[in-house]
Amino acid sequence: MTEKLKASDAFGQRVQTPLDIDGAEWHALSEEEVLRRLATSLDGLSSEEAEVRRQRFGRNILPVRPPPTLLEIILHQFKSPLIYVLLVAGVVSILLEDVKDAVFIFAVVLLNASLGAFQEWRAEKSAAALQSLLRVYVRVRRDGAERLMDAEELTPGDIVLLESGNRVPADIRLLHTHNLTVDESLLTGESLAAPKRAGALERDLPLSERVNLVYAGSTVITGRGVGVVFATGARTTVGEIAAATTTADTAKPPLVIRMERFARDVSFAVLGASALLALIAVSRGIPYNEVFFMAVALAVSAIPEGLPVALTVALSIATHRMAKRNVIVRKLTAVEGLGSCTYIASDKTGTLTVNKQTVRKLVFPDGLTLHVTGEGYSGQGEILMENGAPLDEFTEARVEALVRIGILCNEGHLVYDKGTWEYHGDAVDIALLALAYKIGADPTKAREAVQIVAEVPFESDRRYAATAYRWNGAGRIAVKGALEVMLPYCTHMHTARGVETIVAAPIEQAAMAMAANGYRVIALAETAPCVSDEDVTLDDNRLPPLTLVGLVGLIDPLRPEAKPAVQKCMEAGIRVAMITGDHPATALAIARELGIASSAEEIVTGKMLAEVGPADTPAFIETVQRARVFARVTPMQKLAIVEALIRLGHFVAVTGDGVNDAPALRAANIGVAMGSGSDVAKDVASIIVTDDNFASIEAGVEEGRFAYDNVRKVTYLLISTGFAEVVLFTLAVFSGLPLPLFAVQLLWLNLVTNGIQDVALAFEAGEPGAMRRPPRKPTEGIFNPLMVQQTLVSGLTIGLIAFGAWFWLLRAGYDEFAARNLLLLLMVLFENVHVFNCRSEYTSAFRVPLRNNRILTVGVVVAFCIHMLSMHIPFMQELLRIAPVNLQEFGLMLALALSVLAAMEIFKWVRSRSPRDAFAASGAR
Repeated sequence: MTEKLKASDAFGQRVQTPLDIDGAEWHALSEEEVLRRLATSLDGLSSEEAEVRRQRFGRNILPVRPPPTLLEIILHQFKSPLIYVLLVAGVVSILLEDVKDAVFIFAVVLLNASLGAFQEWRAEKSAAALQSLLRVYVRVRRDGAERLMDAEELTPGDIVLLESGNRVPADIRLLHTHNLTVDESLLTGESLAAPKRAGALERDLPLSERVNLVYAGSTVITGRGVGVVFATGARTTVGEIAAATTTADTAKPPLVIRMERFARDVSFAVLGASALLALIAVSRGIPYNEVFFMAVALAVSAIPEGLPVALTVALSIATHRMAKRNVIVRKLTAVEGLGSCTYIASDKTGTLTVNKQTVRKLVFPDGLTLHVTGEGYSGQGEILMENGAPLDEFTEARVEALVRIGILCNEGHLVYDKGTWEYHGDAVDIALLALAYKIGADPTKAREAVQIVAEVPFESDRRYAATAYRWNGAGRIAVKGALEVMLPYCTHMHTARGVETIVAAPIEQAAMAMAANGYRVIALAETAPCVSDEDVTLDDNRLPPLTLVGLVGLIDPLRPEAKPAVQKCMEAGIRVAMITGDHPATALAIARELGIASSAEEIVTGKMLAEVGPADTPAFIETVQRARVFARVTPMQKLAIVEALIRLGHFVAVTGDGVNDAPALRAANIGVAMGSGSDVAKDVASIIVTDDNFASIEAGVEEGRFAYDNVRKVTYLLISTGFAEVVLFTLAVFSGLPLPLFAVQLLWLNLVTNGIQDVALAFEAGEPGAMRRPPRKPTEGIFNPLMVQQTLVSGLTIGLIAFGAWFWLLRAGYDEFAARNLLLLLMVLFENVHVFNCRSEYTSAFRVPLRNNRILTVGVVVAFCIHMLSMHIPFMQELLRIAPVNLQEFGLMLALALSVLAAMEIFKWVRSRSPRDAFAASGAR
């Protein structure tokens, strides 16, 4: 039972003595001494005093690794083998007295470093902004009243109220406890939850045995507790550990690792090809210095060194877009994972429904049924007879008995203050308080009118709450909970004729009928009045004989946007299932309305799963495979369901909000926590949905697909253009022709086109058909058959036509200077045209609106104008060995450049005719 403090009246008064916290052994002090040394009381600190202490002790945040400085970010840009190659080339240019090339090479290095530093700085700012959205809130007593506040605002002396599912926000000395257990595995390594209690302990005890203390970062598993903060931030036990670990490097997300490995493999291939071409060029008598710069420039131009930066930009943009749609990405891997999600196992309450329970029906054991009007958490509404008539005096008395139990077995809070209804607590508790207001009762006064002897709070494993109290000289125990749990203890029932022996069958039928219509059914019962205090004691594990008073039917209506969001996911090839602790009939009613399930055969209960056998048996996996709704399942069964789905080859996203959802959230490919959920659920999840809305999950899936598509588009652009340059040089060397472009020209080409376009392409808006295509296989790599085909088609088109133009220009009488000038212009035009092919892998470039990515359009125009302007500036003419061209020559080069657009349009059209790709192509349109 609740352990209460025994203290004088002065114990509750605000203490004005100065703080005395240095060297205190908090576990060994009495409660009175703890409060004295912290200069506080059970009413908590005043707002003014809390602010003074916060100025002294700082905000309640753990030490973190400071973000990199701007100088560190800039220096980081030079940690690349490609940069080393360029720097060596610049030094060699100086030794060869080719100052112009050296200046240009160093300018390219500095410009690339500047762009990379800017992008990395923006990514750091983005990460900091997103982390600011991930707040932990805690219930605190301030100025004598309870309030919900940001845990960062805590300071020594604050009185904190803890309950199951909370993350402990600071180091706290416990003053009251009830059935309190805490997971301290992050400190002790002990996997079992540690029981906690109030009271002073011996001095010489190890940390794991100080049962009257709870530590920041640990998690409340069961029960309730009240305590006083004695350490915050870096002064906490975990803060001291964090201070020693802030220099540790964080791991890169798998997608980034895979893409960097891919870029490295391509780099080796290009370097090998460049070396081979260099050997062939030397054997053809081309000067060594010219061959060296050709090999360096070709390698730098062809290697997709901008891929990691562009990838980071694409994922960073996706996280921002998701945040705008109420989805906070905690782990970058989730952006990639959402693009391949094949199965969403969703909670019902709060995710698919509005999570505002409303009492709509009262059913008494003798069959009397009453209707309740009004919506949501307020006292607006009334209780009426089944025919709509007002209640008679006798029925009012029966309702009052029902309402009294709902008030006493209640941890919620609902009050009308300054024109608004303020509430917090469990949804059912708040709905029962709203019901009380509808008959004119004041819950606060009703509780004050009785003497509470003991309480057993509601826990998901127990599925009932009980309160022992004394009223009008007699003792009673009031109980509320699931009918199937309480009915075995009910020996009698209240009827219009008085108290009678219970007849269970009609009551069960009434509950089933309510559940079939989507109601959540709560049973309310009490014991007979008694005089002896021994008869009003509570056992946490067993109830006394009860008299059933009645059933309450609550409805949690669907969110208006839930049904279309579910349908959109199904159209995207994602299977949606519902996992709930509700009654199977209630779950089926909601599932039917959503279109998730249509018959009882698609429902699997926790009892059925237990009867099937172990989770790794074929029968269990087959049962999970056919189900669309899982009802009355335990937390461990939810975990087993997730593991079975993964064995079936699904990429699973699971939603949850409670501490009991944590195992399933951790096991899922994508754990999705609700913004209003417990701290532990948010801690293990990859994604947090701030508005608890399934439509936001669907939006997150869509944004994930957009992000993955953009990663592919950037990869396609960089690889195909690099491949084209390799094709051009290979054909020129093997044909015995002069080198098509000089080193500085290749570097310029890489700078004015890919250097702008790859980052700009990452801003591409999502294609409408993304949610009409089936999800990709989780094992599928970026460079899949489609990527290979489109790279070959576009790369060969650019490379072959560029080589043909080089060959023709030389044969047509152009000297090498004029021919290279035109060829460089052609390659700039090729890449400016080709980037529009890369905006969609399925849709015609003419069908993708320019407004979907104005940054890219501006980037292409800027890149083109820079090159055209350079052709008229003497310094740039001399540096790049270029000159103006006439309108006829420009028109010819533009016509040749448009050939890659025609080639890819034909390629997309042919693929759209293929039955295998028709669905994807039509979806993209």
